[in-house]
Amino acid sequence: MTHWLVLPIVLPAMLAAMLVLAARYHLVIQRVVSVAGTVALLGLAVGLFWQASDGTISLYQLGNWPAPFGIVLVADRLSTLMVLITCVLAPLVLLYAIGSGWDSRGRHFHPLFQFQLMGILGAFLTGDAFNLFVFFEVLLIASYGLMIHSGGQKRLRAGTQYVLYNLLGSTLFLFALGTLYAETGTLNMADLAVRISNLDAGNSAGIRVAAVLLLMVFAVKAAILPLHFWLPASYAEAPAPVAALFAIMTKVGAYCIIRMYTLVFPPDLELTQGLFDVWLMPAALLTLMLGMLGVLGAKRVDRMVAFSVIGSMGMLLASVAVFTQAGISAALYYAIHSTFAAAALFLLVDVIRARRGAASVSFADAPPMQGGALVAGLFFVAAIAMTGLPPLSGFVGKLLILDAARSSDLMWWVWGAILVGSLIAVVGFSRAGSVVFWKAHQARDQDIAPETPEPEPSTALAMVSIGGLLAVLIALTVAAGPVTRVLSATSAQLFNPAPYIDVVLTTPGKKIKSDYDAANQPKETGATGQGEAENHDNKAGDDAHGSTVKDN
Repeated sequence: MTHWLVLPIVLPAMLAAMLVLAARYHLVIQRVVSVAGTVALLGLAVGLFWQASDGTISLYQLGNWPAPFGIVLVADRLSTLMVLITCVLAPLVLLYAIGSGWDSRGRHFHPLFQFQLMGILGAFLTGDAFNLFVFFEVLLIASYGLMIHSGGQKRLRAGTQYVLYNLLGSTLFLFALGTLYAETGTLNMADLAVRISNLDAGNSAGIRVAAVLLLMVFAVKAAILPLHFWLPASYAEAPAPVAALFAIMTKVGAYCIIRMYTLVFPPDLELTQGLFDVWLMPAALLTLMLGMLGVLGAKRVDRMVAFSVIGSMGMLLASVAVFTQAGISAALYYAIHSTFAAAALFLLVDVIRARRGAASVSFADAPPMQGGALVAGLFFVAAIAMTGLPPLSGFVGKLLILDAARSSDLMWWVWGAILVGSLIAVVGFSRAGSVVFWKAHQARDQDIAPETPEPEPSTALAMVSIGGLLAVLIALTVAAGPVTRVLSATSAQLFNPAPYIDVVLTTPGKKIKSDYDAANQPKETGATGQGEAENHDNKAGDDAHGSTVKDN
């Protein structure tokens, strides 16, 4: 099964290239291939998640080179969980893009969509810090192309802002990687964990600098205050399917924080003491309050949803900053919930934009929209989920976070920020719902023309995709017990990194010979020597692309 580990990266890359070269002018073929590809990815994700569900850690060595010299992909409970979330989200978003006609407004939507999936899945599966940077750049390129899809001055400006902020993050990432390599001589995550744990705390200022820089990089991706400025405009102005797919993008930053600071910089590491309680927790709480105040102060529905994403990331990272098994487990549950809730809201914003005429997504008066009862019902469910009101998964996630925060010295600050922020979010979403749907019956027509005509998401396929996202939230609520047990096991595995390190560093691959060995190797190549080489190669081929270790 380990050979399947590389397919979530290779498959979208091959499909994207094929769509560009062979089906650039054939929209129907692009749609069929893209949908088939995302469905295949979902099947792969389910298989990998099932394989890792019993604690198995799988390894794939690209080029058959062993770590830390070669590039490795690692599948454990956390990485396969994030891959599964992405692969469940992708086909639902893609169906909306097809049903609403967004994919027809440019020739390269489907190739860029596949490249985006490649970057996201690669970031989750890689076991090498430098290749994490590479996949970040793949994400950046693809996301910029998707963001400016269909054109427009506002999208171009938002896309440029997005690229500039993320290029700044990429620069910091390179500085951090250079510092790590200078101090340790490796960038493999498992090897970094071993070498950093053996360093003298009094003589390792460079490692602490690298840890701080990496936290800043991941904070940019996760939109943590004060590095959040790129998100509101980028998500609000992006095409609706793109913004919905971007709901998983901030979770990439959260995933990297969890991965790096449980494996490479664990909580008990003296070198990095204070990063979470002194820096991350206050930043997360301020991000939470800023996001919810933005929800209350927004004058457009799309901006309101974008700020709710910022607030949800603050709540998620507050749970991460507790940095206990319960905190990480609660953060993962809330990550699943917030991803699908935000995606559903972005798609609903697009429906509202298309059906409100001149008023678009502003809080201006407008007549009732066509099919307003259905849209209002879907918006009501999505708003309940995002604000954390019972009985949906947002309420369960907040209870888990509040319970995990009891072990923190800042418990009352965490509780206060979450409860007050939730109240503010309820007020903001209530205002939006009352203005857009309820008050619409009292409005009169306005003679203001929309700035840019938008596609009409009127097909049943578009509404089915929104319903599918909300169905995931309902399923997450109904199955909260089994899901939390799985996430607890995931968190426990993260806090026991020894099996991860063992499978990465002890799996054999190609034999690597030094220049000295090559120069002093006997020149005769008899049958015995040749046979030994062949036997070694066969053994390497058997173990090549991986090994599995079961974490009990």
